[in-house]
Amino acid sequence: MWRIRIGMVLMLALLACLPVVNVAADAGVGDDKAGTLLYTFPDGVVVYPEGIAYHPGTGDFFVGSTADGTVYRGNVWSGKRSLEPFLPGGADGRGAALGMKVDQHGFLWIAGGPTGTIWMYDAVTGRFLSSFYNGVAGSFINDVAIAPDGAAYFTDSAQPYLYRVAANAQGVFTYELWLDLHNTIIPYDAAFNLNGISATGDGRYLIAVHSATGELFRIATASKEITRIDVDTALTAGDGILLDGHTLYVVRNQFAQIAKVELSDNFSSGKVVDTLSSSTFRTPTTITKVGDRLLVVNSQFGARATQNPVLPFTISSVPLMRN
Repeated sequence: MWRIRIGMVLMLALLACLPVVNVAADAGVGDDKAGTLLYTFPDGVVVYPEGIAYHPGTGDFFVGSTADGTVYRGNVWSGKRSLEPFLPGGADGRGAALGMKVDQHGFLWIAGGPTGTIWMYDAVTGRFLSSFYNGVAGSFINDVAIAPDGAAYFTDSAQPYLYRVAANAQGVFTYELWLDLHNTIIPYDAAFNLNGISATGDGRYLIAVHSATGELFRIATASKEITRIDVDTALTAGDGILLDGHTLYVVRNQFAQIAKVELSDNFSSGKVVDTLSSSTFRTPTTITKVGDRLLVVNSQFGARATQNPVLPFTISSVPLMRN
């Protein structure tokens, strides 16, 4: 049984506030010569996709629409390279779907952006399990990290808070405003602030990127101590991130590239060792790892001002960087 806290704040403001400009050349729908494969959304549907999550038990991956909250599903095992609606837009008050993850129990967690709401679903059946409203005016819940203990941590790119949803001793999932970032070393202003977030394999730390400044931060889950990670390159326009051991992949949306960062043993410093780009990238936002490939969401947020995106929207599947 889950405790359901529903607060429907359907502020369906477009994400034009995102500081992104699509500088990559648009490619036609098709596979890239460098080994990139493309998954496509239904043709003619305006999606402006954002978050992505992978379920290793089924081969399914999920991508959210910032246009209406629809969650689409594809599958890496089927050989079919098209996505279909999995959760209808607007259902359960889900007017936007951004960062998402599938946890070790098969729960699909979804960050609701300007709605201020977090949703929880069964990633196999699509059954609604719970929702949690943060009650914070002007918030933008952007991304989610799942810790080894099953706790889900969420960034807010507009308000200086981190949120946490976790099961208590009775197995009931409850929400808390977990960390107040006022008067900390993490800057918050009118720009886009904390964005992508991941948990370390041992659960000791959260790693998060600040979109405007390009800084990385390490946050201790036990003490809540915040440390700025010393990196040789400012990862400005940092969006979704993926932590694989001590290798951190950072999507830099404005630059249509993914930076590969090797972090130190204690996650206090790092060095950019490679960057990945593709002619198929169109303002990439978030990534997930599937075997030896990355699935990359092509948001086309840069086309929002003119409302003239290239259809259909796509997901790029690219080989992992090796060096």
